[in-house]
Amino acid sequence: MSAPAFAASSEPLTIIGGGLVGSLLALYLARRGHQVAIYERRPDPRYQEAAEGRSINLALSDRGWRALEGIGVQDDVRRVALPLYKRAMHSIDGQLTYQAYGRENQAIYSVSRDGLNRTLLDLAEAHPNITLHFNQRCLEVDLHQRQLTMRDTTTQQTHVLTYHRLFGTDGAFSAVRGAMQKTERFNYSQSYLEYGYKELQIVAGTAGKWQLDKEALHIWPRGQYMMIALPNLDGSFNCTLFFPYEGETSFAALQTPAQVQAFFERVFPDAVPLMPNLLPEFAQHPTSSLVTVRCYPWSYQGEVVLIGDASHAIVPFYGQGMNAGFEDCTVLDQLLTEFAGDWDTVFAEFQRRRKPDADAMADLAVYNFQEMRDRVADPRFLLQKKIESKISAQYPDQWLPLYSQVTFSHTPYAEALANGTRQEQIMQRLMPLIHTEADYDTPAVQALVQQEMAQLA
Repeated sequence: MSAPAFAASSEPLTIIGGGLVGSLLALYLARRGHQVAIYERRPDPRYQEAAEGRSINLALSDRGWRALEGIGVQDDVRRVALPLYKRAMHSIDGQLTYQAYGRENQAIYSVSRDGLNRTLLDLAEAHPNITLHFNQRCLEVDLHQRQLTMRDTTTQQTHVLTYHRLFGTDGAFSAVRGAMQKTERFNYSQSYLEYGYKELQIVAGTAGKWQLDKEALHIWPRGQYMMIALPNLDGSFNCTLFFPYEGETSFAALQTPAQVQAFFERVFPDAVPLMPNLLPEFAQHPTSSLVTVRCYPWSYQGEVVLIGDASHAIVPFYGQGMNAGFEDCTVLDQLLTEFAGDWDTVFAEFQRRRKPDADAMADLAVYNFQEMRDRVADPRFLLQKKIESKISAQYPDQWLPLYSQVTFSHTPYAEALANGTRQEQIMQRLMPLIHTEADYDTPAVQALVQQEMAQLA
């Protein structure tokens, strides 16, 4: 795909944060003719080993793909992404239950965070309008003077930069947002789950073969906690244990190798033989927290704007954190076209349009944690999902399941949440009449479905 033509602009733009969203945003802005400088506090990841135990895979779905298509790199990424067409739920006795993610051939894609970041940075470095600056820690943002105080973490030298327009893509603990929090009437909240997560690994089998179905996201739902696994290209799986910090069954309760081994053998017995490095990984890999960040406004005087996790960090249970950040880039790009580069209007309209969607996605992410942890092992829940699929097939113009609206469409998140709430109310009225999948075709159920669809129309 060739990039659309834009009038060249000489105004320099500054991005703090060279992760996934920052590097993608730079490519969008640079193709408009802007000179873009990215400042990243970490070393260049392309010349570093991936941080051990922090290799969490990402689920790339339609919103993310559209953002990548906007700069013409979707084919490069697709070659290193693995399609996942379904969930595979592992019961404690090793039985497998499958649930399709969407309609036939619809899939989310397992991609390496580190690999995708390296790809985007390579593209950014190759662009003549983009400069990359690593090992640059932002110590202070002076919003009034439009100045940044930066420290080079390799030399420990401090220097001051002036910016014309600043984009904060520096994550959930954003330095740019930290400065905005000190301005008048800035709203901010952060909320932690009482759960952390730890990265583990299922190793590749003989000759690099996958030891589990590589076309599924694997879930071990256990009520108050769960483990998931996503495949890698080399035949391994990245596993993530989502687990309470404290309590009788928690990270705090697993203090010795013997306790860890006994616990995993008891609750994840089919996974343990595939995890020969379980004990050293459990001991050495960090336990990371799960935070939701909400704030407003996202912009300051048409000069500074927050994008991605800096403005709306969410927990990872809908696989939408990266996709939402990428969608931020496409929305901002559309607004730049719509308002012909009027930055004041673009920033104001960006936060007005995206804030309700960001809040909705934050709520959906926490809800999906409860669903994955508790409900995917419930036969009634799985039956309800099958019935929802039947309704969708019978009334495709009126019923698209909530998950599909979020994952396989570009419906605004807030609209998807409202639609999903109405659908759940309908299902609560239908399910008392349904005990098997065949009950869907009974006259009583069909009459009620037809009545409900008439009210939705």
